[in-house]
Amino acid sequence: MFEWAYIWVFWLAPLPILVIFLLPPVKKRRNALAAPFFNRLVEASGQEPRKGIGIARRQIPSFIALLLVWLLMLASLASPQLVGEPEERIKTTRNMMIAVDISGSMATRDWIIDNKRVSRWEAVKFVMDEFIEQREGDRMGLIFFGTQAYLQVPFTTDLKMVFNLLHEVEVGMAGQKTAMGNAIGRSVELFEADSVDKKVLILLTDGVDSGSEINPIQAARTAALDSVLIYTIGMGDPNAGLFDLDERTLRQIASETGGKYFRAIDREQLEGVYAEINMLEPIEYEDESYRPVKLLYFWPLSAAFIVAILHQLTLGLITLFRKVRWKNS
Repeated sequence: MFEWAYIWVFWLAPLPILVIFLLPPVKKRRNALAAPFFNRLVEASGQEPRKGIGIARRQIPSFIALLLVWLLMLASLASPQLVGEPEERIKTTRNMMIAVDISGSMATRDWIIDNKRVSRWEAVKFVMDEFIEQREGDRMGLIFFGTQAYLQVPFTTDLKMVFNLLHEVEVGMAGQKTAMGNAIGRSVELFEADSVDKKVLILLTDGVDSGSEINPIQAARTAALDSVLIYTIGMGDPNAGLFDLDERTLRQIASETGGKYFRAIDREQLEGVYAEINMLEPIEYEDESYRPVKLLYFWPLSAAFIVAILHQLTLGLITLFRKVRWKNS
């Protein structure tokens, strides 16, 4: 369907005609031939001398060309466009924030992946890579916390950027403590600034809350008020003696928001945790406001430039022809 986006622009079409009738004609001063007997002629004729003024004549072809340029420019400003039929698009999306502990304990090399001993942080990145790839359609963000919580990636659908920025972080960059409460509080701030109803926070840690400015349980209750669903993941087995893991707090954080707590002792369990979270029902909504639009303003604009150039070339050729004819005569 062809439409004009700003059809009211055509109300300016009569403006050149109004200018012609309302403004006085252009006056041109011309040099006169000096005559030594001018005063005698004045006395003999009895007329009073006045300044001579030549009035420029309107050239109808030039007027038509310039009026056409004006109308074409108005047509361009009115933004002609081809508008398609409304399309219904079903989008699958939710806001998912992943808050990951990068305190000093995450550097402990007690995980085995592909028969190689790796650090806890390396294991998290290894599994999270696959998880991010499966989030197509979701808006994802990253928060890393240690002594403080830092936003690494705001909510975005650019999962490749999330993947790249995930691998730029190293253990200890946020401090040596484990401020879970700060991480939850920072996530809630970001969720509050967004209008999407489905809000999921995945909190992963291997330690006990320490150094938080806000109690993690209280932070979880605040998150529940904003309908934030928190899934907590505890890395390691607290009975093994290698992990200082506060499972009681992690369970309560998840319970306050209607979420769930998971324990991941090894890679297989951690992958299973992400697989279960993957089963969350996404939001589906119809967006009928989308209508494909193809802008056509450049066609009348190009035509206006062509007419203006042809008009100037024609005037130049006419002037040149007159000069040649005058010299020959």
